[in-house]
Amino acid sequence: MKIFSMIVVLMAISINSNAADLITLETRAGIEQKFILINPEAPKASVILFAGGHGTLGLTTFFGAPSIGMRGSNFLVRTRDLFAQNGFQVAVVDAPSDQQSDTGMRGGFRDSFEHVNDIDHVISYLRKKADVPVWLVGTSRGTESATNLAINSKQKPDGLVLTSSMSEENNGGVAVTEMYLDKITVPTLIVANSNDECRHTPPEGAEEISSMLSSAKKVEVKIFSGGDSTSKPCKAMSYHGYMGIEEEVVGYISKFIKSN
Repeated sequence: MKIFSMIVVLMAISINSNAADLITLETRAGIEQKFILINPEAPKASVILFAGGHGTLGLTTFFGAPSIGMRGSNFLVRTRDLFAQNGFQVAVVDAPSDQQSDTGMRGGFRDSFEHVNDIDHVISYLRKKADVPVWLVGTSRGTESATNLAINSKQKPDGLVLTSSMSEENNGGVAVTEMYLDKITVPTLIVANSNDECRHTPPEGAEEISSMLSSAKKVEVKIFSGGDSTSKPCKAMSYHGYMGIEEEVVGYISKFIKSN
């Protein structure tokens, strides 16, 4: 039983090579927004990472260090250290405290003004920590969150990165292609994998999104290929989640952010 308990604990913990903190902000009356903060010295920019699925990470602390209870394998969650190593202040956001059910932020919350308000508090916090540009980075269903913020945020984020974008209609939220993309003015990078077999995030959707970003200062589409897949098509450990090519993908995203 002791060995089994230790395995469960190790599965729940995520250990980073960079020092990380768990930050909790009260963003609405009685509502908390948690996120993991990695703050390297002299960051070049800040990135807010939005995981896919229902968006609940179950963030807590274990012996004083941030612990991820679920979705630790998500592409952006598992590569957070790579972003920090590329010189970024990193915020990995959980679903807020009123969206911690089994359905999480599915069903419309990602596209709500409450969500915008919560993340605006995170943007403000990051800017106080480091006076550098703040970029939104979403993957899969997290692209709904990032796009909604890019359109409606009062904090005016500086750039947008969409990976494995939700471009097809789905019952868990709103497709990116159904949003007011012509209102986005910031530089935007759209990333896809030509091998992605998830029916909600076809690689050809990247070009469709690009064509709708008529007001953005710069728009670039980058299609990767290959990698590996050991899970279902829409899960994290697949082409959809850039398994096996994480460093290449994060490296490209980092160069785009730094050049814009």
